[in-house]
Amino acid sequence: MNADAEQIPETWEVSFKVANGMFRCSGCIEDIKLKADGRDHKVKESAYCDTASVQIVDARTVEITVKKAGNTMFTETDTISPDGLGLTQVVKDTTEHETVTIETLSHRIAQGPAGSHSLSGSWRAYKYHRSENGSIVRYKCTADGFSAETPLGEKFDAKFDGKFYPVEDDPGHGMVSVKLLSPNSVEITSKRNGKIAGILHLTVAPDGKSIHVILEHKDSKSSASYEMLKQP
Repeated sequence: MNADAEQIPETWEVSFKVANGMFRCSGCIEDIKLKADGRDHKVKESAYCDTASVQIVDARTVEITVKKAGNTMFTETDTISPDGLGLTQVVKDTTEHETVTIETLSHRIAQGPAGSHSLSGSWRAYKYHRSENGSIVRYKCTADGFSAETPLGEKFDAKFDGKFYPVEDDPGHGMVSVKLLSPNSVEITSKRNGKIAGILHLTVAPDGKSIHVILEHKDSKSSASYEMLKQP
């Protein structure tokens, strides 16, 4: 299946404040506050990060680098349009064998404080695109269980028994549990570090050509819905 790359989370809004040498983000996966000096600073440790750095490149560009144990996991470049009303965020996910690129376009819904960097303010996403190597997944469902595998090697094979099974090739060491809700609907619960990270609902369309997906992010308290299209 191939995910529809134009869908965005239903509650995707984020606020930034970049001023007086400090960077703040509210609405990110974790609220962040750290010095914008280009140096690595400790952040709340998770499966994918323990330090982050923020570099103010110029009046319209900010770069963010997230690391785990010294290894770069994600880099993000935030660029403001010349009129100050648009934000383009390009994230490079290097946690896989191949880099996955994610581009998000947002429009401004609130200005930042006077004298702050142009990134400051509140933004709402309206378009999202993920590179093809990060948007294809192969599912298999039997009477006993459910499995998934991506071209980059991440995969799991779980039984419908309520137990959690490991996700192979996941640097975050995730675990999943699967539940058969109906003949055409499956629920997948993911867990990291002993805590529920998200719940994924997959429902196959009557014609079998697409899957409707509802994703609940428990850590950021956000949700998304999109369609996955069956590949030839």
